Amino acid sequence: MNRLARKVILICFAFTITTLSPISIASPVFKLEMEGDFEGNYDKISQSLDANKFFVIFEPNIGSSLNHFKERWGDQYNQNGYEEIQSLVFCNPWYVNQILNKDPEMAALCPLSVTLLHKNSKTTVFFLRPSQQKPSSPAQALLIELENDIVNALEQAQSAE
Repeated sequence: MNRLARKVILICFAFTITTLSPISIASPVFKLEMEGDFEGNYDKISQSLDANKFFVIFEPNIGSSLNHFKERWGDQYNQNGYEEIQSLVFCNPWYVNQILNKDPEMAALCPLSVTLLHKNSKTTVFFLRPSQQKPSSPAQALLIELENDIVNALEQAQSAE
């Protein structure tokens, strides 16, 4: 192979790697923003999860819990000024069973959660992507499917604005 052909191959390879890198390396945190009041956005997320067979089993009000430490923490308290901080903890029994069948270690994902942060009429929803937790898992295909189903449910809630 001549020198020019090697250079062309190397350039094509480098271009392919740099072009595909952002696609193949997803952030471990999915983020979604919704305009409007917190209660309405919270209800949309909860209802969409339920409609997609992700059953909410616990609703911790993290902001209320943190508020108990406001005086103790002083200027370290809620420096970003969030008006609401709350999570939805949820599960889908079918996915739990299927993932346990493939990779019992991934039972650590159950239950899953989303955290909602709200200020200035904007709610930001955060979700840890299951597919990013253990990419070598024998259950990886299921983790990707699970993640996609949850992301779709969250995006449905967002589009209900």
